[in-house]
Amino acid sequence: NDCLKFVLENYFYKLTIFNLSNLQFTEEKLGQAEKTELDAHLENLLSKAECTKLWTEKIMKQTEVLLQPNPNARIEEFVYEKLDRKAPSRMNNPELLGQYMIEAGNEFGPGTAYGNALIKCGETQKRIGTADRELIQTSAINFLTPLRNFIEGDYKTITKERKLLQNKRLDLDAAKTRLKKAKVAEARAASEQEVRITQSEFDRQAEITRLLLEGISSTHAHHLRCLNDFVEAQMTYYAQCYQYMLDLQKQLGSFPSTFLSNNNQSSTTPVQSVSAPSVLASASASLPSVSNSIVTSGISELKSSSGSRKARVLYDYDAANSSELSLLADEVITVYSIPGMDSDWLMGERGNQKGKVPITYLELLN
Repeated sequence: NDCLKFVLENYFYKLTIFNLSNLQFTEEKLGQAEKTELDAHLENLLSKAECTKLWTEKIMKQTEVLLQPNPNARIEEFVYEKLDRKAPSRMNNPELLGQYMIEAGNEFGPGTAYGNALIKCGETQKRIGTADRELIQTSAINFLTPLRNFIEGDYKTITKERKLLQNKRLDLDAAKTRLKKAKVAEARAASEQEVRITQSEFDRQAEITRLLLEGISSTHAHHLRCLNDFVEAQMTYYAQCYQYMLDLQKQLGSFPSTFLSNNNQSSTTPVQSVSAPSVLASASASLPSVSNSIVTSGISELKSSSGSRKARVLYDYDAANSSELSLLADEVITVYSIPGMDSDWLMGERGNQKGKVPITYLELLN
């Protein structure tokens, strides 16, 4: 009976304190009770922690979007992570594009110009897909995981201790209110003792919270190192992609293309090979047109004269009939014009072989 009595008294005491704390909180909100303010240093630390949490969440979520733009895939990965199961392996977008290109190239025929080009492009896309996987894996380990650990670990602890500090502060202010309202000496003595106890508990909790909040500076330093790792992973990824595309460009050479305008009139201007650095450094779209005009003027001069010029073949070409000349990429042939010839063609000569060749497959040499 004594034990039950003690438990009930303790329970009702805590319930009373809880109700008084809620009453104190309500009266503060209504401006009917005084509130113990935290010192400026602690307030600044709390503000810094909230700011860190807010921007860490935004950066983390947007990084996830950058690494995995498909929202359905992100949800699926999240579900598998919560179930502590490994997500099924699937092709990413570059790998899937590469697979389609390779299959199309094999269907059209690896021996044909277009089929061979598709296969080469598909293989490059697959390598880019592999590099993309490596970027995601490295970024998840070295960047996203530390940010997530802060949100789900350190900041949750800070939030818990901050809530305890709030409760201790309410208990202190409620005790101060009861001390003011105490009339008899015995009640004042009890209230003074309660204020001393609650003040001590509040001070202790404020110190614990302060020590945790001061660790935010260390968190920033750690996240800075993680940010450097993320930047390094991106640098590696983009360098790999650039090298893959540079190698592909060397394999394919300059693509001959016929561009169609809106009125379906074709242009005879060949596409010139432009390296990636020059593309990045170029601030004007006028450069390609300058190059194209030079090539066009060279062909015009050749057509207007009776002489011949050396030309490099840009890409393989299979003759459609006996009047045409088959070409191999990178070989050098002699070309010239004859009166009445179609504007898109020149006569090509290789040893004893002669035939018409398309202008768009040629690069005139000086």
